[in-house]
Amino acid sequence: MGRESVTLGGEMTLHISTDAPRFRLRFYRLGDTLAFVGESGEFPGGVHPAPDHPDGLPGRASPADDWEWPPLTLPVPEEWNQGIHLVEFVECGAPGGRGNPPLLDLGHLEGYAREFFVVRPRVAGSRSRILYKKSTFTRHAYNRSDRPGLDRAVSLYDHPVHRPGGAGEPRGHKVSLHRPGGVIDLAYWDAPFIGWLERHGYPVEYATDLDLHEDPGLLASYDLLLSVGHDEYWSGRMRAHAEAFVREGGNIAFLSANTCWWRVHPTDGNTAFVSDTDHHVGEEYPHLPATDQWWTPSPDGVGNPENSLTGVSFRNGGMWAAADWPGDRPRFGYTVQHAGHWIYEGTGLRDGSAGGTPDRLGAGTSLIGYEVDGAAYAYDDAGTARATGEDGTPESFLILGIHVLEPVHDDFHHFKWGHWNTVVREETITSPHAATMGLYTAPGPTGGTVFTAGTTDWPVVCGHEQDPAVVRVTRNLLDRLRHRLR
Repeated sequence: MGRESVTLGGEMTLHISTDAPRFRLRFYRLGDTLAFVGESGEFPGGVHPAPDHPDGLPGRASPADDWEWPPLTLPVPEEWNQGIHLVEFVECGAPGGRGNPPLLDLGHLEGYAREFFVVRPRVAGSRSRILYKKSTFTRHAYNRSDRPGLDRAVSLYDHPVHRPGGAGEPRGHKVSLHRPGGVIDLAYWDAPFIGWLERHGYPVEYATDLDLHEDPGLLASYDLLLSVGHDEYWSGRMRAHAEAFVREGGNIAFLSANTCWWRVHPTDGNTAFVSDTDHHVGEEYPHLPATDQWWTPSPDGVGNPENSLTGVSFRNGGMWAAADWPGDRPRFGYTVQHAGHWIYEGTGLRDGSAGGTPDRLGAGTSLIGYEVDGAAYAYDDAGTARATGEDGTPESFLILGIHVLEPVHDDFHHFKWGHWNTVVREETITSPHAATMGLYTAPGPTGGTVFTAGTTDWPVVCGHEQDPAVVRVTRNLLDRLRHRLR
């Protein structure tokens, strides 16, 4: 895609390379079903090479450079409904080509020869006061530019490119947004939750990370911002705009984890980004310390802990290392705290305050993981975990659910098989790592409310309705925060 966000009645730009003599495009909208919305005519095909990897790696393309495939510009019909859409590439006339394959459905959402894009209404907030932010910077960081039959394995994680900076470009690992890939994260995290939202009558509008980065007024049209699944990479402007939104009474629900872990710097007219991370290039770290880590004190990092916005941090949480992503995981769920809080209304869950054993939210499901965030905490005399605030978590953060992760292993690059692990933490934080669910209200007369699920897989468990209490908590959350409280 030339740009992943387009407007009803506007135009979209696609970039396609194929050895098929001709091709056509099918379009779908993602909701409770994958609804077919139209098909293009045929276009002539053409093969266009991928740029070589700048480090001269044989068989690898560049993850850092624009692939400069020629553009194909098409109108976005006014009669389409706003939302997340897919475009599917269909070969025509090639020997052994697919000809007229069956339409895609939700069971075949993941794969190559397809791409997603966000269709926005002409007037922001005209259809809903809830904005669903698709985590597109994170998607591009992990995109390996693979295709059927060819494992290119080039991304910020696989054979990355590190640039020294200069001439207006910051130092760090560079990733181009103009590369091919496929649909993976959308199928796992977003699709189940988007379907659930539509089934249960929650209209939402959609935007991308780049939309939030570029438009300081975007959030003024909404009362609730949703961050869903895996939302690891944030620009400074994204974060500044979200923080201003909360100060002015807007609400955020982080149904995500590993959230706001790395800062990114959009470059090249916002068609690429640079992030100074701790990822290997070959066998070496090109630059340490990684200065785009949000929480690390300046000058070794940004010096602005992510949990001052989200309430939690990956450095106090962990992840489940498994060869078969996302892997099977412990199914304990969250130990319930403050069961009388409105978030638990109608669940019937108990917190043990009457002398019994506290219930667990999401018990029997893989709610915890595959990555989780947490807050530094201590237990009071009643055995309730309370945030200490020593890691930057707001003082008003209320821990509503907690799951202690054991054992902990502090080396990100040498995970223990089959155990919870973490990345890094301050030496002064002594509380065990724990997945943490909770919320806080920003200070001041107009401060909004921020909820965090503390786990990447909340939208999966809710979307597939694997646990009635998780579903009810989500409904309580949306019903209360979809309108500004102040």
